[in-house]
Amino acid sequence: MGSAPVMARSRAAERSVVDTALRPAVPLPAVMPQADGQPDAAQEFVNRLRSAAPAFAVAAGADTAVVREVVPPARHRRARCRLVLRFPGEVEVDLTFLGAVSRGSVLAEDFDALIENWLASDRSNESAWLVSDDESPDGLAIDVTAWAQLQRSAAV
Repeated sequence: MGSAPVMARSRAAERSVVDTALRPAVPLPAVMPQADGQPDAAQEFVNRLRSAAPAFAVAAGADTAVVREVVPPARHRRARCRLVLRFPGEVEVDLTFLGAVSRGSVLAEDFDALIENWLASDRSNESAWLVSDDESPDGLAIDVTAWAQLQRSAAV
């Protein structure tokens, strides 16, 4: 009698398909404060973008989204976010987004909002904001700061 529920669960588990390809392998780390008691801005930036993956999927009309890589901005480098979207029919799209060169907590909010807005927008003028990028899988990246500037100038 005790084995019947276990057998039922075992058969149900065999029939279910678990897609782990687009899920983070490890849980996100907690933001640890620095020695002065302030939270680490770079880690907050990473956590904020990784946690925005569901909103990115909705904005793009995708089934799922995973933020595969996040590089916080610094004085010498641009913010970077590599996003993989999975659409119906096992179609995957791997995108790399570039943001501004800067430091600051407000920038993370701007960057994830720019990515979400880009994913939800009509992107008919792609050449204006696609840039060469040696680190992205296809050699191109989306410069969301250039896209946002183009959007602002078109609205005027």
